[in-house]
Amino acid sequence: MNGIARTIITDPDKSLAEVLRKQLLLTGTKVGCNKGECGACNVILNGKVTRSCITKMSRVPENSEIITIEGIGDPENLHPLQMAWMVHGGAQCGFCTPGFIVSAKGLLDENPDPTREEVRDWFQKTRNVCRCTGYIPLVDSVMTAAKILRGEITREEIWPKLPIGASIVGTNYIRPSAAAKVTGRWDFGADLGLQLPDDTLHAKLVQAKVCHANIISIDTSEAEKMPGVFKVVTHKDVKGNNRINGLVFEQNLGDGFDRPILADEKIFQYGDVIAIVLADTPGRAEAACEKVKFELEELPAYMTAAEAMKEGAIEIHPGTPNVYFTTNMVKGDEVEPIFEKCEYVVEDQFYVGRQPHLVLEPDVGFAYFNEEGILNIHSKSIALHFHAAMIAEGIGLPMDKLAIIQNPTGSTFGYKFSPTNEGLLAVATMATGRPVYLEYDMEQQITYTGKRAPFHVKLKLGADKDGKIQAMETDWTVDHGAYCEFGDLLTMRGSQFLGAGYDIPNIRGEGRTVVTNHTWAAAFRGYGAPQSMFASEVLVDELAEKMNMDPLELRYKNVYREGSTTPSGCAPEVICLPDMIDSMRPHYEEAKEKIRKKNKNSEDKRYGVGFSLLLYGCGLDGADSSEAWVELTKDGVTVGASWEDHGQGADMGVLAQAHEKFRPLNIEPEDIKLVMNDMNLTPNSGPAGGSRSTVLTGNAIANACDNLLGAMRKEDGSYKSYDEMLSEELPLRYNGVWTAPNTACDVATGQGDPFSAYMYGFLMTEVEVDVKTGKAMVEKFTIISDVGTIMNKLVVDGQIYGGLAQGIGLALTEVYDDVKKHTTLTKCGIPQVKDVPDDMELIYQVTKRPHSHFGSSGVGELPLSAPHASIINAIYNACGVRITNLPALPEKIKKALEELKVK
Repeated sequence: MNGIARTIITDPDKSLAEVLRKQLLLTGTKVGCNKGECGACNVILNGKVTRSCITKMSRVPENSEIITIEGIGDPENLHPLQMAWMVHGGAQCGFCTPGFIVSAKGLLDENPDPTREEVRDWFQKTRNVCRCTGYIPLVDSVMTAAKILRGEITREEIWPKLPIGASIVGTNYIRPSAAAKVTGRWDFGADLGLQLPDDTLHAKLVQAKVCHANIISIDTSEAEKMPGVFKVVTHKDVKGNNRINGLVFEQNLGDGFDRPILADEKIFQYGDVIAIVLADTPGRAEAACEKVKFELEELPAYMTAAEAMKEGAIEIHPGTPNVYFTTNMVKGDEVEPIFEKCEYVVEDQFYVGRQPHLVLEPDVGFAYFNEEGILNIHSKSIALHFHAAMIAEGIGLPMDKLAIIQNPTGSTFGYKFSPTNEGLLAVATMATGRPVYLEYDMEQQITYTGKRAPFHVKLKLGADKDGKIQAMETDWTVDHGAYCEFGDLLTMRGSQFLGAGYDIPNIRGEGRTVVTNHTWAAAFRGYGAPQSMFASEVLVDELAEKMNMDPLELRYKNVYREGSTTPSGCAPEVICLPDMIDSMRPHYEEAKEKIRKKNKNSEDKRYGVGFSLLLYGCGLDGADSSEAWVELTKDGVTVGASWEDHGQGADMGVLAQAHEKFRPLNIEPEDIKLVMNDMNLTPNSGPAGGSRSTVLTGNAIANACDNLLGAMRKEDGSYKSYDEMLSEELPLRYNGVWTAPNTACDVATGQGDPFSAYMYGFLMTEVEVDVKTGKAMVEKFTIISDVGTIMNKLVVDGQIYGGLAQGIGLALTEVYDDVKKHTTLTKCGIPQVKDVPDDMELIYQVTKRPHSHFGSSGVGELPLSAPHASIINAIYNACGVRITNLPALPEKIKKALEELKVK
């Protein structure tokens, strides 16, 4: 084992992963899917890369040689692969990182000089999947490490060099967590679970296998007699109102308390939890789940918005209509008379489905009462203070008796903007007085956490003879699944991003939120923009075709300029889109010529190019706010913030903001300590969603730094030392707050000024379509982005690579319709390395944002706002088929091609 002889006595039916993790405590080997689909568990067994989660110990020969991530290198002695992974930003959330590095070592042991395509082929064969990076930084890392191992370059040559006192803003400075992630020492929730006290109870869930039912009875008596069972918790044990607070708008027709922590009267969706079994081992808890008896009266299951809105459909939540929220878009003049005068009018219908997040780390957490009697809940939460407020009334605890702490998190992409396991952990701990640990498997992760909400959009555009868009009319329906939390906010995103990027003077529209019995809707990267902008970006292409105008030129004619207003009626804070489109022109000409040559020499495959604007706002609507603190210490500075990190680089964000402010003190990055994401220690910085943190929390950190620097500043402009501050009895800790100078959009009109900063991009996609099979592949992305000042180049590049890759999934492969079928990463269509192009050209334009201290916006939502529209537009350019109902699966494209032939 990593070069050391070990004797292991174990059950031969246990997996190698379980033995490594639980007996040998080699927790660098991660378990994600537990079905051999993700590669997080990969080890080298007798010279071969092996998926340890599906390898039983009975198949591991005596005297085997096993290498795990711990045997490859440690933070003081990094292997070239680990060093290269850090240098290229290959570890974002870090959950997949050990498995990839182990697989890469297996490759380089066999082939020390691989090509990039051989690296990609290898990762496809070893089933390594990454949801964060878009794979390009990982291939870059292998190529660099191979050069080091061949002696062509040295370790020192690849390591970033920063002069003393230099700024780290805009550099490739390596994020603080990288070394722990590449060596397998970054302890995620399941790793921490192995370090809990002996009296910890293991929780397993009794869940409904139907989508809609009345509960007649629940009987836990047999389960409570099972060996090792401490208690079975049901709704009767909950001390509060047993409901999650959905934080809904006042215009919502429901009260916001529609999601039960534990099912009491009804089942609203597949997987609703009926009981929690708590036992001394996971196996005993699982066995007892089978003994919980419950009787249900099954009801009609409305799995789509259309079904739930049908005449005669019963109310899913009695007393609340199935259509529980409506909003309007009212900008400029009435549109019907304008459409009548327009030279060109196009309209179409669009559908973006229930995209699953497909994170590799299943939901996990634990809870306990600390010495002060505070209930501490450790989870993957990316909204600590939000979640405490959302569960407090439900569990029956005041906020001052509750603290949520974020574990190191294997990505969320927004699903953890909603509470998932926090309420369950709380009621179980409160009912038993013991620490409780709860870990979902991948099927539970997929079926019992929120999804991107489907949008059904009808859209109409009218333009004058010169191609200037004069009017837009729209109607959109949001299928928000079983529960209402944030459903009204999401529906308002339609009024903000339908037609976004274009100066459209006259708009009318209506949107509505519908409850169904499908999986409840949670935030997902881009939150509302991918559904909205898909419709407008594809319809702009349809308009260009009708006018016989190039789609790039039509966009250029209509994007924001001085004097323009957004769909919300406010002025854009910066004007950058015309320059971005101009910058794309030479790339477009090159792509057209390349595609012309390919199409000339190919019959079975057709090639095309497509565009889309990319755009998103930074923040929660209106006067969003954030807090942080800084403290001067003898050795440097400590910064405290609840900037939750789920792979996007929050640690780097806090460090870069603070270091830039403290450069007058000659403080180096390593002198800054980060205290993050623990309600016992850190203030309410707001959730890490909506790409808000760089602007909101960044400004709060800057404000706190200014307050400290102001207290330290002497009359001559120099600064007091730590000892001088102490001797003058001056405070060492200073708080910072920043509130966005914005107003929320009016529900009645959709008009307002919701965001203090926006991100902008212009994307060109090149695709290949196999006309025999209908399979579409993205060959290249060229993206020009303007996110203001780039605080860290590695982080920004990584976010764009990863977001574009998720756009491929949304456009072509990912589906979550059948709750009993779409239960694994593979069945849901997660993009693997060969589904994502190795050619993504990233170009940056920098326009400083006026409301951000260093001129930055966010970045994370931008690349997933509309890349799928660019892909669909490129497919049409290639073969004449326009798919408006996503995803564009091969069978869907093939059928459309066949229908085209008939026409």
